[in-house]
Amino acid sequence: MNPRRDFHFVFGLREQSEPLHILHYLCLASCRAVNRPDTIHFHYRHEPFGPWWDAIKPHLRLVRVPDSVSGFEPGRYAQSAEGRLIERLGLSYAHEADFLRLDILNECGGVYADMDTLFVRAYPDAWFAEDFAIGDENAPGAAGQVMRPTLCNAVMFAQPKSRFVQAWRERMTAAFDGSWSGHSCHEAARLWRVMPDALRVLPREYFYRYGSTIAGLRTLLEESDRDRADVYSMHLWAHLWWSQTRTDFSAVHAGEIDETWIRTRDCTLANLARAFLD
Repeated sequence: MNPRRDFHFVFGLREQSEPLHILHYLCLASCRAVNRPDTIHFHYRHEPFGPWWDAIKPHLRLVRVPDSVSGFEPGRYAQSAEGRLIERLGLSYAHEADFLRLDILNECGGVYADMDTLFVRAYPDAWFAEDFAIGDENAPGAAGQVMRPTLCNAVMFAQPKSRFVQAWRERMTAAFDGSWSGHSCHEAARLWRVMPDALRVLPREYFYRYGSTIAGLRTLLEESDRDRADVYSMHLWAHLWWSQTRTDFSAVHAGEIDETWIRTRDCTLANLARAFLD
């Protein structure tokens, strides 16, 4: 008997001022088409709106999230320059979602995926049966620091009450220091060293072939990569380029990506995404 294919997405933690973007629609539409989930659970605080939302909403199970999340303490952003930058850029919702996704997996099990994910090939049944599975991330290193492996929480598979998820969630509040991933990807890697038998680590190429670097985003948004036999889904690293004012990683921004862009642009993202428009 094949395991259930339940997917969870978290979105709308902030008030929505613009219609649902086509890329967020394509995330959900590609998940539905490629993985044929039993249920897509859409966890939200503020419901999206717009034509793309109207198109995908009937295929989702909507779940309201609480007004506050235990352990998430935004006051810690003030303790570092990185934290103050994150707060100034309005990215704190991503950290609240870090806590929420573990609560959801702990209670319900299934697959959690970020809303800037495009699904390319069906995830194998074996991954859904793992107590916990997560992808390796080739995170860029900081100057003067030794490169260490990290585990990216943008795609995760879990059974309810997974031993790894429970241990990670218990440690997350203390680990949250206002930095981008100290409590998430780096804390997961630290826990991996402590309890290596509690999880399965999947190769980076399955989910993160195009990394969070200038070269990775150029391949994703501006060039066309035809060698992608090992790609199951693509993480878009949207926080690095979504805003028109964020040009340090890519000149492409979300404001220029519309249906015409997806249908006509010759780049890795558009070439893979356009199949899910029709």
